[in-house]
Amino acid sequence: MVFERRAERGKPPVEPVTLKILVAGGFGVGKTTMVGAVSEIRPLRTEEVLTEAGRPVDDTDGVEGKRTTTVAMDFGRITLRADLVLYLFGTPGQERFWFMWDELSEGALGAVVLADTRRLEDCFAAVDYFERRSIPFVVGVNCFEGAARYPAESVRKALDLDPDVPVLLTDARDRESVKAVLIGVVQHAMELAAERRRALAT
Repeated sequence: MVFERRAERGKPPVEPVTLKILVAGGFGVGKTTMVGAVSEIRPLRTEEVLTEAGRPVDDTDGVEGKRTTTVAMDFGRITLRADLVLYLFGTPGQERFWFMWDELSEGALGAVVLADTRRLEDCFAAVDYFERRSIPFVVGVNCFEGAARYPAESVRKALDLDPDVPVLLTDARDRESVKAVLIGVVQHAMELAAERRRALAT
């Protein structure tokens, strides 16, 4: 046993696999909060204060208390295991910044589409984006205080999702809750990749 422990200590450290995950969704849905809740480093944020000049293009209905907006991306990192690290990229939610999505999605393993049941229509664009590009994604329903709670299947029907797309209830402020969603993305992406390999083998 002592010999085995010494042998393990003598092994070179495992180089972790790094995977890129996007966090997308509508304006004010909690993307910046989600990245910040789990990041083990100080998140990189590109937030600017909302101004009167942006009022005609920034729809703040339902998020009247929001004072800032992401104009480029949020970036964070979380180590799930010694050999697995996720890099998280929060996308801007406003339509005028959607041109950045193509750049951010390059090389992504999968994505979280964060949804608010009070404004489900705000995440249609993100769902459509990942479906068209065949990027695996899960829908994370951010359970805001005071918002009505709906079963996952009701959300699935409202968003017209394929049966295999996971719908998970979450709290974007809670580290363990967000971590479970990220694990769900990785598992879903791996399952789809395995299905593709089996289809090619037949």
